[in-house]
Amino acid sequence: MGCCNRRCGLIAGAVFGAVVTILGGILIPVGDMIIEETVKKEAVIEPGTIAYDNWAAAGVKVYRQFWFFDVQNPSEVEQGAKPVLVEKGPYTYGTRFLAKENVTFLLNDTVSFLLPQGAIFEPSMSVGPEADNISCLNLGVAGAYSLLPHNVLELLISANKASLFQNRTVRELLWGYKDPLLFGMQMGLFSPYNGTYDGYYNVFTGKDDITKVSKIDMYRGNSNLGFWNDSYCDMINGTDASSFAPFLDKETPLYFFSSDICRSVSASYEQTVDLKGIDVYRYSLLPSTLASPVVNPDNRCFCKNMQTTKNCTLAGVLELSVCQQGAPVYISLPHFLLGSDILRESVVGLNPHPENHKTFLDVEPITGFTLNFAKRIQVNMMYGPSDVVKLFKNISDYMILPVVWMNETATLDDETADMFKNELLGRINMLDIIQKVLLGAGAAIFVLCLIFYCFARRSHKRSKTV
Repeated sequence: MGCCNRRCGLIAGAVFGAVVTILGGILIPVGDMIIEETVKKEAVIEPGTIAYDNWAAAGVKVYRQFWFFDVQNPSEVEQGAKPVLVEKGPYTYGTRFLAKENVTFLLNDTVSFLLPQGAIFEPSMSVGPEADNISCLNLGVAGAYSLLPHNVLELLISANKASLFQNRTVRELLWGYKDPLLFGMQMGLFSPYNGTYDGYYNVFTGKDDITKVSKIDMYRGNSNLGFWNDSYCDMINGTDASSFAPFLDKETPLYFFSSDICRSVSASYEQTVDLKGIDVYRYSLLPSTLASPVVNPDNRCFCKNMQTTKNCTLAGVLELSVCQQGAPVYISLPHFLLGSDILRESVVGLNPHPENHKTFLDVEPITGFTLNFAKRIQVNMMYGPSDVVKLFKNISDYMILPVVWMNETATLDDETADMFKNELLGRINMLDIIQKVLLGAGAAIFVLCLIFYCFARRSHKRSKTV
């Protein structure tokens, strides 16, 4: 009787183990569904979700670091010599530390808002004060070169005794000064930050379609840019890069719009990196983004000036005159990374390095949240030869001269990283552990009970034979 009870108990144990194993197996698809629904719910931009809390608030502090190209031989350049440049920086500002304003949810599953701009100088993160002087291209002269008839420009230069280069403080070059050459017009490489807004965005909340979450629907009231006079180049494609649709696929590039360069761009998966204990996908800009139209025909509509771009064969720069009121501004990666050799060879002092000068995003693949980024762009201005303006009589060809490059960067702090790991990833990991424990324990119980049952049955047969 005792032997029978033992065998029955082992059979019951095996059945129990099988049930636990099956339960663990069932939990895999069920758990995946729970994870998917949880992430989708928290990724929607609406009050009460993790996405909304991060999106609406100021969040982590964003820094803008600036490196200027100090011209060492301005007098010689006016006589036709190559500019010799020395990089000076960083000069660092804390920006985007203010919460979004005028947040309004609309009927078409979008939300509009204003993004207040601000800039606070960070002396401890800078090589010197804002009052440091930089020898650089005269912004007024360079701007007037393309905007004004050259006979008028010559009169203005003569009347103001203007030169091709000038000494300006860091603060003046970045945030503006009144230029006497252009009748007191406000000049500056970046518009004044404090008290201004990055104009209205409309983005999809993802409530009805999570794949559209954070995608830009309208920018400054328009569904396309209207700068480039082409349907492809004028597309507003993707998000603002702060977040993307959850459950990223490494094979699918990410698309985002940047108001700094007046266009949409894409980034491709580069590698998986560890960010404070969180696995993130690193995406970087494709070389084709700023490739010449000869290499990438899609960029044909971004090429507007045949002379300065060498018949649209120049790679690595994007002319922004169409969205900068005609000013001869060219955007590139720092030190002309990925640009044509002629751009670097026309000056002395550039040394492009991918790790220091590329733009990248670190995105958590389950939620689609950008947890770390470095947006690096260089501002260049153009000047060239003129038969009328004496200041340019020794200039033999069009020059795209680097003025400053910027690294806009932010990363999640330790507190946010711990919250992210505990509140979201912790739950996902716990569910994964439960699945594995049930599968492992159930299978072990089932196998062990079967083994002991076989031993018990063999022992029972031997005892009966004896």
